[in-house]
Amino acid sequence: MHPANRPIGIFDSGIGGLTVANAVVRLLPEEQIIYFGDTAHMPYGDKSADAIRYYSLRIAKFLLEQDCKMIVVACNSASSAAYDILLDFFEHRALFVNVVDPLVDKVAESGHRRVGVIATRTTINSGIYSARLRDRVPGIQVCSLATPLLAPMIEEGFVHDAISRSVLDTYLGDPSLNGIEALLLACTHYPLIRPEIEAWYQGTTAIYDSTDVVAVAVRKRLTDTGLLRQDPRPPHRFYVSDFTPSFEKTTRLFYGQELHLEHFGLWN
Repeated sequence: MHPANRPIGIFDSGIGGLTVANAVVRLLPEEQIIYFGDTAHMPYGDKSADAIRYYSLRIAKFLLEQDCKMIVVACNSASSAAYDILLDFFEHRALFVNVVDPLVDKVAESGHRRVGVIATRTTINSGIYSARLRDRVPGIQVCSLATPLLAPMIEEGFVHDAISRSVLDTYLGDPSLNGIEALLLACTHYPLIRPEIEAWYQGTTAIYDSTDVVAVAVRKRLTDTGLLRQDPRPPHRFYVSDFTPSFEKTTRLFYGQELHLEHFGLWN
């Protein structure tokens, strides 16, 4: 097989990374994707960095066994805790893209001087967004806030309703976010509530998420390395490490359509 005709691997702690997968498929419809959601261990946001590194290495190995030419780490917690070690182990075997750097690059180009970041505890505690933004934009003020209720709220389907409005009002009204010019949605679940967040700010604050910017980064890496697919693609594949019917139903929320999920017992 020509190297360009190999699939793109995408993984996340669960099904939230399907928002990134959807953006990649829309921008690069000729590419095949193989998605792996580690539903047996979700969410990663409250796991230790060592645990996340272990899970990420094992999943990357599985995707490489599927002959993936690129692996997209579609999870902010894994991008924060495990990306460097993934490169150490596997950079010679595939291209890698995370969800942190493309978003930081986009915000750095915007000229904002005071920005907020909302994410899981693991991502916020890692300090990765603050560090990367300050490297790119010396003097920028970064206001970070852990918002641990948002991901499970979204997975349970509480979006665009009284519950989501109440939770968002509590988080976005936190004094630490006062006066921000832009807000980074540093979790792949959060694009699903982006319209509610934009409505809360009423146009006073720019909102950024990782979906489209990561898809653009994927296209650029494949273009630069001559690995854009040349032949008609096989069907996409969507794997999960634990399966319940509710996961399959929830894929419509994250991907825009209900998907057939294949159970792969990676941890058996």
